[in-house]
Amino acid sequence: MAEPAPTDGSQGVRPAPPLDAGERERLLAGAHHDPHAVLGAHLVGGGVCFRVLRPFARSVVISAKGLRARLRSEGDGLFSGVLPLREIPDYRLLVAYDGDELELQDPYRFLPALGEVDLHLIGEGRHERLWQALGAHPMTHQQVTGVRFTVWAPNARGVRVVGDFSYWNGTAFPMRSLGRCGVWELFLPGVAEGALYKFEIVGPDGSRTLRADPMARRTECPPATASVVHTSYHRWRDEEWMARRAGFRPHESPFSVYEVHLPSWRPGLTYRQLAEQLPGYVKDLGFTHVEFLPVAEHPFGGSWGYQVTGFYAPTARLGTPDDFKYLVDALHRADIGVLIDWVPAHFPRDDWALAAFDGTPLYEHADPRRAAHPDWGTLVFDYGRTEVRNFLVANAVYWCEEFHIDGLRVDAVASMLYLDYSREAGEWTPNEHGGREDLDAVSFLQEMNATVYRRCPGVVTIAEESTAWDGVTRATHHVGASGFGGLGFGLKWNMGWMHDSLDYMTHEPVHRKYHHHEMTFSMVYAYSENYVLPISHDEVVHGKRALVSKMPGDWWQRRANHRAYLGFMWAHPGKQLLFMGQEFAQGAEWSESHGPDWWLLDPSYSAEPDHRGVRDLVRELNHHYLGEPALWQRDIVPEGFRWIDGDAADDNVFAFVRFAADGSPLIAVSNFSPVVRHEYRIGVPDGFPLWREVLNTDSPRFGGSGVGNPDPLKTDPTPWHGCHSSILPVLPPLATVWLKPV
Repeated sequence: MAEPAPTDGSQGVRPAPPLDAGERERLLAGAHHDPHAVLGAHLVGGGVCFRVLRPFARSVVISAKGLRARLRSEGDGLFSGVLPLREIPDYRLLVAYDGDELELQDPYRFLPALGEVDLHLIGEGRHERLWQALGAHPMTHQQVTGVRFTVWAPNARGVRVVGDFSYWNGTAFPMRSLGRCGVWELFLPGVAEGALYKFEIVGPDGSRTLRADPMARRTECPPATASVVHTSYHRWRDEEWMARRAGFRPHESPFSVYEVHLPSWRPGLTYRQLAEQLPGYVKDLGFTHVEFLPVAEHPFGGSWGYQVTGFYAPTARLGTPDDFKYLVDALHRADIGVLIDWVPAHFPRDDWALAAFDGTPLYEHADPRRAAHPDWGTLVFDYGRTEVRNFLVANAVYWCEEFHIDGLRVDAVASMLYLDYSREAGEWTPNEHGGREDLDAVSFLQEMNATVYRRCPGVVTIAEESTAWDGVTRATHHVGASGFGGLGFGLKWNMGWMHDSLDYMTHEPVHRKYHHHEMTFSMVYAYSENYVLPISHDEVVHGKRALVSKMPGDWWQRRANHRAYLGFMWAHPGKQLLFMGQEFAQGAEWSESHGPDWWLLDPSYSAEPDHRGVRDLVRELNHHYLGEPALWQRDIVPEGFRWIDGDAADDNVFAFVRFAADGSPLIAVSNFSPVVRHEYRIGVPDGFPLWREVLNTDSPRFGGSGVGNPDPLKTDPTPWHGCHSSILPVLPPLATVWLKPV
């Protein structure tokens, strides 16, 4: 058969076999499961049938070597024709609109751009790098550049890609279903990074919604909601940090965390501008890590990031994903680890995001009683569905691998673990054993932790878990008395210590003796889990008052209490976390709209020395903490701590000793009364003739009165507190002192 002569007309183009009316309707309605079977080029009797869907086009011409043939219009944007060819040529489309003719690749001539292995792993719920398979990926496919779009929507009747490249009309770009795994795919030639897009999904009931990509790695800046095609060009320069991280042992290392809400730390700064200021500030204060409130994209800034819609995208409010990588890189090069808050407990109901994504409960549980979160009006993930678990587990890995995040603080774990969380009788159904535990959530958390620790050595996971669940930081394969294996977290926020100790501090000193146990009870269970001591954002908002404002007394006493409490906290077993603004005794509650009150540190402000003094103390606490293995080396074993006197309720005094692995001691004594206690005898470990004061929160440098122990303290052979010898230090008012052997 000879090739036809080039022609711009439809001469020689035979009519294509007409589409079945139902198939045509489904195709035009975006409800066709396999548009590639209808569109594109296909061998038929007598030649090759071409069919193109281009709404608003005036004409479509098939262009190939030695071939130029105009297709016949079928109406509704469909163009077709049969050409007398033996094989399908390497062709282009010449699409004419009013005033323009565009030469385009036909998206429907390409084989699937997603492989069988990916599809198998997705179907099994075991794709640990899911972000490389789903979403929008610029690539070269069959020697043509474009973007592969893939989305999981197993119950959809049809899915189409829409975007700025199609003027937000998706008619021309229906996707194909890749089988039982529920993935839809389309390779769009000519689309490039930076393009805006969404998925138009037709649900089982025929309803139609526009959805942001659940796997989008970049988003528009809220309140806009489109996803953005993204390619990363960041070149990491934190090789030394990452090499050291692989061997990091958080339980036996210093771990002092500065908690930050990035949009409000210095309002108006971008990720890159923050990279010029935040590392230096944190390094100067001596913190080992920062912890960011959720950075994943969220539509409502007032949620502080805890209602996530873009789980794979850093919020665009502060810049691009590469800009966020630049910030992490800068922190690592300053030897500062980066933790982020991660929110797998729930997601908002926005109708452009995950809720009823394919027209059915998909990411959320199918049972409405389990799907609705009673406290926040959000939806709870279906942790029993393998694909949903895969979405979340891969997301945890994603932040650690792609953004070099060093730890995940998992939010609201308690709300995940209990079927009756914030629910009344009749509002929940027991598990298969008749219990209140959410077995699916337990299994998910175990899988997430095990996967993260296996894939990302040196990363730590931290649970915000507010109940007495057994084994939050126990290994997943160690079954406890409750019959469950451990959840596998590395650390757990000690919410009990936080509530008890803050309640104690809010009382006037004269009443504290009646609450003495609130400061000692934490040591009853201190080694049941691996703890972080958190003074977090949650404690300085919503009428709870800032840390210094919780304290009783006048301004001097409030600051003294604040300093003494921090000295007690830094010496107590467990890692430390302090929210921004509390390091300089900000008196007002935190507000995400304006952030910390930095003006308090303006030298022209008369009370600036008061606030600077508290910040100087935090710097000093971290300086000593980093250099004192007794304060962190044996944090999780009883051998690292001993009470000297935990019963001095009438004096409001607490004295204990911390031990390093080599037995080196450090004594911490806190006097939470406003009186000086002269020659206050305390027992000390044997073998040390002299002790010296290494830290005193009442130092004039920190805004204190200057009462202290400037000279070494000689050991007295008088037995005391069960020790063979003792010393007689002066205890400053409302202060904590640390003592070491000379």
